[in-house]
Amino acid sequence: MKVYRQAASVVLLLGALTSAARVVVDWNVGYVNLDRDGHSPRRAIGVNGALPIPPVFATRGDTLVINVHNSLDVTTSIHAHGLFQNGTSFMDGPAMVTQCGIPPGHSFTYEYEADHAGTFWLHGHDHHQNSDGLRAPLVVHERREPHRYDEEYLLSLEDWYPFEFAARLKDTLDPTKTFPPPASFPYALFNGHPTTPTLKFKPGKTYRFRILNMSTTEWFQFNLPGHQMRVIEADGEYSQPSAVDGLDMGPGERYSVLVTAHPTDSHNYHYNATLYAGFVPRIEDKNPRHYQGLIEYREGAPIMPTAEPANFKWVSDVELCSLSGNPPLPVDRQIELTVGGSLFTTGQTMDVINNITYAQPLIPSLYSAMSLDTPLAMNEAVYGPQTHAIILKHLEYIELLVNSPNSLPHPMHLHGHAFQIIEYGSLANKSEPVRRFSSEVNAPMQRDTIVIPVNSYVKIRFRADNPGVWLFHCHMDIHFGMGMALTFIEAPDVLRQRQKVPEAMLDLCRAHGIRTEGNGAGNTGLDLTGLPLPPMYLHGHAFQIIELGSLVNNSEPVVQYSSKCNSPMKRDIIVVPNGHYIKIRLRADNPGVWLLHCHMDIHFGMGMALTFIEASDVLCQRQKVPDSMLELCRAQGIRTKGKGAGNTGLDLAGLSPPPTTAFQNGRPSTPTPTPTNQ
Repeated sequence: MKVYRQAASVVLLLGALTSAARVVVDWNVGYVNLDRDGHSPRRAIGVNGALPIPPVFATRGDTLVINVHNSLDVTTSIHAHGLFQNGTSFMDGPAMVTQCGIPPGHSFTYEYEADHAGTFWLHGHDHHQNSDGLRAPLVVHERREPHRYDEEYLLSLEDWYPFEFAARLKDTLDPTKTFPPPASFPYALFNGHPTTPTLKFKPGKTYRFRILNMSTTEWFQFNLPGHQMRVIEADGEYSQPSAVDGLDMGPGERYSVLVTAHPTDSHNYHYNATLYAGFVPRIEDKNPRHYQGLIEYREGAPIMPTAEPANFKWVSDVELCSLSGNPPLPVDRQIELTVGGSLFTTGQTMDVINNITYAQPLIPSLYSAMSLDTPLAMNEAVYGPQTHAIILKHLEYIELLVNSPNSLPHPMHLHGHAFQIIEYGSLANKSEPVRRFSSEVNAPMQRDTIVIPVNSYVKIRFRADNPGVWLFHCHMDIHFGMGMALTFIEAPDVLRQRQKVPEAMLDLCRAHGIRTEGNGAGNTGLDLTGLPLPPMYLHGHAFQIIELGSLVNNSEPVVQYSSKCNSPMKRDIIVVPNGHYIKIRLRADNPGVWLLHCHMDIHFGMGMALTFIEASDVLCQRQKVPDSMLELCRAQGIRTKGKGAGNTGLDLAGLSPPPTTAFQNGRPSTPTPTPTNQ
């Protein structure tokens, strides 16, 4: 199998002495049929008729040119995972975020500067084609590396499933099937092959290992018994050397480590790689899967038996210190996010961030940001309710508090930025110590992908200094496909002044008949006709989900709760799909005043709400408002007795007159003026 090995002296010499170059690769993206893991022949996605796709090597300052021809029967796009695309946000790659996908039979050229050194990767960012093989390492060498070593190895780690991703996602989202689907157990690939490569060591030499987890779903652990690893890089960001015994890597994460060989070649050694998922059943030889490779000092030398250190130390990114020495960023604004899953009225379980499941808009969000006038572009609502847009002001310091109160870990990746790792903490055990960056060194480590542990939170910080439209999403492709994503719209007022989308990119949309201007629906202003409706939330109750049906397609089957269990699912928030109705049931057993409202704040603010006054006769007998709460009203001069206007009887003087609709039965009408004295 292919071993990617380079002499550091050559890398350093070429980087120091040569000027910036154009690194050109030609990718004809198409289907290939092959047996990658030795167990499951299937259709995959390769480049130029083959898999694995060779790595791409460049030096900081080079221009990357990726000529892509799409020979698939669906659209495709390519993302350079970890490159910031500062000034070229339109080249970032995610379909319907920064571009339209490349249509079948069409070609497109990505061209941008590799202005950041480190260990990255290129992968498909349309239809989750990363999971079907469209992925390759990208190494950008520094012109003068800050750490000294003699040679380097590149080791890409992948999980490989026996089924195409589209089939896996379809089973996961099928409301007629069991959720979650039965576990499937992928095999590991090493540099694209099912066997581990032999690593040749020379006595006394120091080696840099660039190790990438390019998996779609599962984690890898990696260690070299009998050798110490010193971490010097995470996700393209240099660290002060930190000694560890092993790496534990979620999907999308990368590390570089230095390993110094023993002074003699008397023995060879084994290294270990483990593919595992802590969220599926443990089954011998399936989860985890253990692999072993050879560290060869001398052909035929005996294997040195090794024992695991008594205090085995796995890498902890929050304990690493940035080589830059930059102190923790200040905080202008904290944005709190909660990731998880929800059952929707379609019967599907989808993933959410702050109760919103991501869905692509009808035109790329970047094109909305760049085509709308500044006041509109700064309005999150124009990007669509399920685009989950969050506006960032230019140069503000952002802290993300990301909560994961569930039993699954999530590797969250931020496009366009590296962030400082400030803190990890438990949501389930408040007595568990908080893990923070070292206050002694005061230089938090940076990276672009972070694993949020089970029932935990993380705090990360970055500065909004890269105008563009950037995804923040789970890098487990199945979770991304289920909707665990949001969009940061960063400084759209500055963006439109500094960048212009190349005409060739707009042509990709025109080939699909997709608009290149307007809001998330491709319309003007706040007219979002064509986008799905957001979820509705009921205070004070959980309700039974009885039925979902179409209002526009009588041939579409009505979906009802299962008659087998005869126990409808209950919840307190539900999504009404576009053009559909729902039936829900509850018992009025909780006297009070309860809102039913849209949980998209912009829609709530625009008036999508009503009030249930539940059993007011019983309420008066059972409950008494604390005087301290009444004081809150008195402090503002608000009455605490009376009708909605604070008056007696039906005297509603003081309330604003209700607006009249400009539509009747779906047709425009002439509004009737409301007397000002009504």
